Amino acid sequence: MSLAIVRSRAQIGVVSPLVTVEVHLSAGLPALALVGLPEAAVRESKERVRSAIINSGFEFPKRRITINLAPADLPKEGGRYDLAIAVGILVASKQLPAEQLDQLELIGELALSGELRGATGVLPAAVACKREARALWIPADNETEAALVQGLEIRKGSHLLDICAALKGEQPLPEVHAQVCQPTARGSHHHDLADVKGQLNAKRALEIAAAGGHNLLMSGVPGSGKSMLAARLPTLLPTLSEDERLETAAIYSVAGMAVEAICAGIRPFRAPHHTASAAALVGGGSHPKPGEISLAHQGVLFLDELPEFSRKVLEVLREPLETGEILISRAARQTEYPARFQLIAAMNPCPCGYHGDRSGKCRCTPDQIRRYQDKLSGPLLDRIDLFVNVVALPPDTLLQLDQSENEASATVAERVTAALQRQHQRQGCRNAHLQAQQLDTICALTNETRQLLATAANKFGLSARACHRILKVARTLADLAGSEAVTDQHLLEALGFKDGLTRSPGASS
Repeated sequence: MSLAIVRSRAQIGVVSPLVTVEVHLSAGLPALALVGLPEAAVRESKERVRSAIINSGFEFPKRRITINLAPADLPKEGGRYDLAIAVGILVASKQLPAEQLDQLELIGELALSGELRGATGVLPAAVACKREARALWIPADNETEAALVQGLEIRKGSHLLDICAALKGEQPLPEVHAQVCQPTARGSHHHDLADVKGQLNAKRALEIAAAGGHNLLMSGVPGSGKSMLAARLPTLLPTLSEDERLETAAIYSVAGMAVEAICAGIRPFRAPHHTASAAALVGGGSHPKPGEISLAHQGVLFLDELPEFSRKVLEVLREPLETGEILISRAARQTEYPARFQLIAAMNPCPCGYHGDRSGKCRCTPDQIRRYQDKLSGPLLDRIDLFVNVVALPPDTLLQLDQSENEASATVAERVTAALQRQHQRQGCRNAHLQAQQLDTICALTNETRQLLATAANKFGLSARACHRILKVARTLADLAGSEAVTDQHLLEALGFKDGLTRSPGASS
């Protein structure tokens, strides 16, 4: 029978559904028909496959060839099916045996010479292949990301001839051994919190944000240290767990980006320019790709010069900040990406940047300041847990401060790690991710403390969401202090960091 069935995997977001490549050879004039909703890159595979087969020393069948990519209603894109199509043609033409095809799946793009090139999204495909208990054969270029999946037989090849030799039983493919990645470091070794002189209030806010996964907005004049502080947040965060590494690396695999830093356990730190579009931030395109918020999954999204972003761009952050995921809808399909990121933002208090500074440089009118600050909507600010004013230190004071007296990132990270361990033992997640129904038990208040929060909410006009976020911050402060209960002291400090959002953003204290 001139029929061969080879299995491969498609890529739809971070999901990798099974694709069955069916190849049938029949009598008639030589022709090749490719069906099954192939995109342009897939339709072009017939030319790549033809040249790869001929240049590998095999005969390309001079018969009518029909190739079906099933299921027929699933869009197919990219060169990832080249290898499966080539093997299917060779098996259907009796140039290769078919015995092993039921137990394996093939992914890889072919060069005209027959060499194998890496494909995107191999990691999600490996996870799905493991559930089906089949082996996965991939290009050697994809070895690093595929090795993250344990309990799966993965073999690699560099040329179509390597795959053919393995199918014939002449030379087995080298096995890709699963790697249990050992975390190496927190963030970049070039950054340390000890580099920041002074700014005790901002450092405290940074520690709280790291300990609870809270969103933070820093306001201050140019050169006060906002970006410097934000760049040091990753050095306070714990390394990625095994599940977090696999989940985050899958996004980078789909985006065609390197996963080595993720394998080392370093949390993502994404800092898009303020000219970024909404599609660049949340993802999109005719074939939806992950955006910056998904690339920052389980890590930090830093938005510098926050009011300089288009307001429409900033508004698309509101739902992902609540749900931890983004659903990109197109006419033909919907693609969902995880987006559980921590938002750290920085802004100047006015267009010139010096409103409220002791130097008196600001010449902005009240209307200019209001229009500048109004670029940030109330609903977006309501989703930020901590607000801190970063005051620029005078040069003479800055030069007199001794850097050796500053706390190093490693010291602060120990307190952060201890607080996070308490949270995971108690509720299995960070405090920022607590659900509303959990607050009554995990953030339980005494009658006096509850009355204090109610008074503050009425005085400052806080929304229910803002009150919930204050409770979560207070719970984090209690965890940092090693306290089982949320006290008045913790609630007052949390209110102090939220108080900035009840005034105009960036107003002087």
